[in-house]
Amino acid sequence: MANVENSFLGTGWSFPPTFMRTDYSVLMVKDEADIRESLWILLSTLLGERVMVPTYGTDLYRMVFRALTTTLRTQIADMVQQAVLYWEPRITVESVTVSPDGTLDGQVLIGISYVIDKTNARNNLVYPYYKQEMTLPQPPA
Repeated sequence: MANVENSFLGTGWSFPPTFMRTDYSVLMVKDEADIRESLWILLSTLLGERVMVPTYGTDLYRMVFRALTTTLRTQIADMVQQAVLYWEPRITVESVTVSPDGTLDGQVLIGISYVIDKTNARNNLVYPYYKQEMTLPQPPA
């Protein structure tokens, strides 16, 4: 692996994993970037997907075909907040917002505002969640 100086916020592989041909190492991230990528991985992982840690991740995939009501928005926000509470101890979540993206039909934006506990730095992450399946263009007849 690449020689990375120690970081008090953590150091980990980049996401998606990137391998360097020049020195046969893995691209590493640290500090705020490591926390951001950790959150992205957490939201992208389905519950039960990790065999050894079946409670890691979220159940967002179960919300795909439900109507985007206030109740669903609240459920998604609560689900995300609980997952971050259990699996990302380096941060404190200030708020989670769930809103439809006006520019892309079927996309819901999940916004997470958080504070990194050790540095008191405020950050946010917007995770695009697709509520409708994508349809591929049909080949010409």
